[in-house]
Amino acid sequence: MTHELTAPGLASASSKAAESVGESGGKGTTGSAAWWRDAVIYQVYVRSFADSDGDGIGDLRGVRSRLPHLARLGVDAVWLTPFYVSPQADGGYDVADYRAVDPLFGDLADADDLVRAAHALGLRVIVDVVPNHTSDLHPWFREALAAGPAGPARARYHFRPGRGADGSGPPNDWESVFGGPAWTRTPDGDWYLHLFAPQQPDLNWEHPEVAEEFASVLRFWLDLGVDGFRIDVAHGMVKAPGLPDIGRGAQATLIGTEPLPFFDQDGVHEIHRSWRRLLDSYEGPRIGVAEAWAPTSERLALYVRPDELHQAFNFRFLNCPWDARAMRTVIEESLAATTAVGAPTTWVLSNHDVVRHVTRYGNGDGSRGLARARAAALLMLALPGSAYLYQGEELGLPEVTDLPDELRQDPAFPRTAGQDGLRDGCRIPLPWSGEEPPYGFGPSARCWLPQPRSWGSLTVAAQTGDPHSTLELYRAALELRRALPGLGSPDAGPLTWQPAPEGVLLFTRPGFACTLNSRTGPLELPSPGRPVLSSAPVETDGRTVRLPPDSCTWWVL
Repeated sequence: MTHELTAPGLASASSKAAESVGESGGKGTTGSAAWWRDAVIYQVYVRSFADSDGDGIGDLRGVRSRLPHLARLGVDAVWLTPFYVSPQADGGYDVADYRAVDPLFGDLADADDLVRAAHALGLRVIVDVVPNHTSDLHPWFREALAAGPAGPARARYHFRPGRGADGSGPPNDWESVFGGPAWTRTPDGDWYLHLFAPQQPDLNWEHPEVAEEFASVLRFWLDLGVDGFRIDVAHGMVKAPGLPDIGRGAQATLIGTEPLPFFDQDGVHEIHRSWRRLLDSYEGPRIGVAEAWAPTSERLALYVRPDELHQAFNFRFLNCPWDARAMRTVIEESLAATTAVGAPTTWVLSNHDVVRHVTRYGNGDGSRGLARARAAALLMLALPGSAYLYQGEELGLPEVTDLPDELRQDPAFPRTAGQDGLRDGCRIPLPWSGEEPPYGFGPSARCWLPQPRSWGSLTVAAQTGDPHSTLELYRAALELRRALPGLGSPDAGPLTWQPAPEGVLLFTRPGFACTLNSRTGPLELPSPGRPVLSSAPVETDGRTVRLPPDSCTWWVL
């Protein structure tokens, strides 16, 4: 028979199945002392989540108003992108004041209210901290520029004289991640380092005032009640001594694949150890999450050793193509590396810096991309460890690829040597309700980036209650993840690969099995157990199962 496994109420019914295989009461994560080890954490890109005041830009009050959606979805924590005072040269990742809310997003009272409202709903709150660089309008950098080449204020940043007799050449050959040189010359002849936009000068973490300032910033937000920090460019704060040349171009393509003198230097680990000690001094526990790029899984695992951070993003999984063999390799290597240091693995498919995985997997075919994205979500949520969801992926949102150039705000656009400069396409404001833009995003028709007119069927309201919708698939998956002992928790038992045909993944955990068919056609297999959730309808007679193409199915044993 055919099983429709995305119907509302399925997960609740399946909780009883969980009891039959030894689970009583559901596991959950919210009350656990080690809650982060299997938490599902939802990334909110604040300016695109919900607008409360009608200016077309999302804000903290808007986020607060939509927290019930996240609670109903079933996530454990919310990660907020930067909302601090900023000239917004890079979407808030250029911070001018780390202890104040930008008026664009509200004020400190709004931040406090949001944290309290989230906690009342059982949601933890993680905020971004940006320690690699400040805004060029930060008081420190303005002081450095005013001080001149001999001024001690410049020691907080990387100022250097230029090369050549007249100092007109950059101090080395480093390139900005956004394209072009990583150095900008000041009117007095010095050069300053910025691994990203010129408006984001890199801090010098060898200066003691830098470490002292950021310890104070962390304490400020911990005292307000946040549950942890996502650390932007956690791999970048320390540079190789002497700032040596790299000797080749297209350096942005080397990030995460080869050693670089400006990323993943051993010295960053002492910074993270000091932050772990600070985090551990608070009740909670409070956690640190590294946005870290490293050449190998083993190097990445160093960031989550017992005395360092709690999690590190697994970008190898995000970048993995739709290929069963490649996925298995990444999963195996990721689990082996983090297990070796006693840490959980994190899994992520999309974020605010990459093309949404519906579009990545589709290769121009929207229907195929959505099918694969739904399957990939179930695969990710079945793996041991913590999972990150990017806002809108629970709606199956595709990348918006046809934005007019004049509307783009990515600072990497139109540069060609660094990032592609097209990140605005994954940052389109969310559709909540209605058949026309702005789809309930705010009280006016304004949006800082335009929404497609084809999104009416993708809104939260349109998908709620539809048993075939991506939203209901996510809701059912997250409810089952809490109920079944073999889902999520890295401590529930080993992941064991079972024999499977080419293009198919089949693994088991205690009381649970997961199948992924990455092939373009259906496939018959002996039934691994009783199906409880699938990204597409499966047909089974109890002995054999016909797996649809580009699908993932969960089973209880």
